[in-house]
Amino acid sequence: MSDIKTATIDASELPAGTMKMVEVGEGKVLVSNVKGEILKSGVALSLTLKYGAPLAKGVLTEEGRIICPWHGACFNVCTGDIEDSPGLDSLYKYKAEQKDGKIIISAPESELKSKVGRVIPKARKPVSATENETVVIIGGGGGGIHAIESLREHNYAGKIVLISREDVTPYDRPKVSKALIDDAKKIEWRSPEVLKGDFGVDLKLSTEVTGVDTQAQTVSTKSGDKIKYDKLILAPGAFPKRLPIEGKDLPGVITIRTPDDMKPVVQALGPEAEIVIIGTSFIGMEAAGAIIAKQPKSLNVVGVDEVPFEAVLNKELGKAIVADMSGKGVKFHLGANVEKITKNGNKLQLHAEGIEPLPADIIIMGTGVGPATGFLKDSGFQLEKDGGVTVDDKLRVKGHQNVFAIGDIAHYPQHPEGNVRRVEHWNVAGNHGRTVAATIAGKETAFELVPIFWSSVGKGLRYVSTGVPHDDEYLDGDSAALKFVLYQAKGGKVQTVASMGRDPYVSKASDLIQKGRMPSLDEIKKGKIEAPPTFSLFTVTFEQRQQSA
Repeated sequence: MSDIKTATIDASELPAGTMKMVEVGEGKVLVSNVKGEILKSGVALSLTLKYGAPLAKGVLTEEGRIICPWHGACFNVCTGDIEDSPGLDSLYKYKAEQKDGKIIISAPESELKSKVGRVIPKARKPVSATENETVVIIGGGGGGIHAIESLREHNYAGKIVLISREDVTPYDRPKVSKALIDDAKKIEWRSPEVLKGDFGVDLKLSTEVTGVDTQAQTVSTKSGDKIKYDKLILAPGAFPKRLPIEGKDLPGVITIRTPDDMKPVVQALGPEAEIVIIGTSFIGMEAAGAIIAKQPKSLNVVGVDEVPFEAVLNKELGKAIVADMSGKGVKFHLGANVEKITKNGNKLQLHAEGIEPLPADIIIMGTGVGPATGFLKDSGFQLEKDGGVTVDDKLRVKGHQNVFAIGDIAHYPQHPEGNVRRVEHWNVAGNHGRTVAATIAGKETAFELVPIFWSSVGKGLRYVSTGVPHDDEYLDGDSAALKFVLYQAKGGKVQTVASMGRDPYVSKASDLIQKGRMPSLDEIKKGKIEAPPTFSLFTVTFEQRQQSA
């Protein structure tokens, strides 16, 4: 019996510039039509992503890119290849034919049933100039794994060495706080066997880097090894900060970075659990949302800010998020300075200005992070006051042609304004890794993506921003119901768009801001919010993309 399953739809159901999810056998296939060309090339794409995002509700751009409505991951519609993080797996490419007013889609049943997407291991057309090179990546986080994937996608043929302090391969770190994951194996991106075998990576786990010698081009480790490199990618990420208060190191006082950090929280949860979270940052509020769903006896959140997220969103939306979480059982103590933590029998107690001591089995400090660059202090690199590293638009460390810094540690010029900023988010780290890998593989590439953020706070926040402070804003929607789009602008030029319950506005906005085509704030207020413009205005880019597929 043939493994191929087919389905037929009317061509009228898929006009130019649209996408449609079609049931094929026991699976679903996303069929796209860019200017009518995509059907002639016989390309359709499957929806087999780890997050299960509804790509059909995303954005189909004139260049032939599909942008995820949740997280901003981008795919080449002609090949299915992943182009922007946070996704790693590419999409399967199927056959689509147009005949007698019908579109016939054919796909292998095995692929339709797959729970993951298509992997692009090793170099398909190895670049000979890179065969004798070695890339060393310091850091096993989002930047590191995306660098590995992108190196091989761009046909890098040399050796790749990944050095990580953790004892596991790179995993989906945001899920630790968003979903209370205490087992890295449940969220690992690639197994050690796949990274070693399919991607040819020399894995050095549980390995601490102590220094870098840029003259000898070596990386030193705590065990005394010296690892030679031709290109070096600094991607160590960040470390959680603890408040400098009495009791900060007591058992049961934790920070959240790894699944191991989450173990005591998961173990403590139950109907009698009392949890306290210090800080109203994203990680603290995400953890609060996940913990309260487990129905503990009490969950108290203590923060110095009078209104969480006021600086990121605004006061009205910050209060609405607090009201939503309070309605679910979270108790907030805002505008409160934490003084100390003590032990009372088998319970911890948090003492803060103006409130009664709060009992707790676990106290989580969600009080920010700092660049994990301590190993660079005596290595000849100039560190910024916060410990970060300044790079150029190609993410090269200034003064070091073959050294790159990405992710949480990188101070980089933000496209399109050129303002230098450091961004702590998985999406940025991943796309930094992809960009640097392309340059190392021989395709010199500037980083020109605008960061897309997402968070589980409230009813699912989507957020894109150039980092430029705003002087005006416009809220479209219902803040109390947490269904809105917030536009923030500087001099009338939109710099930030945030939304809840209004996908794919942020994905659309990210594409337009990156291309310099975002409507002005006045135009948005007057109702010009549909985007992007018609495909007929932009033909060359898609045709070039199709030819190269």
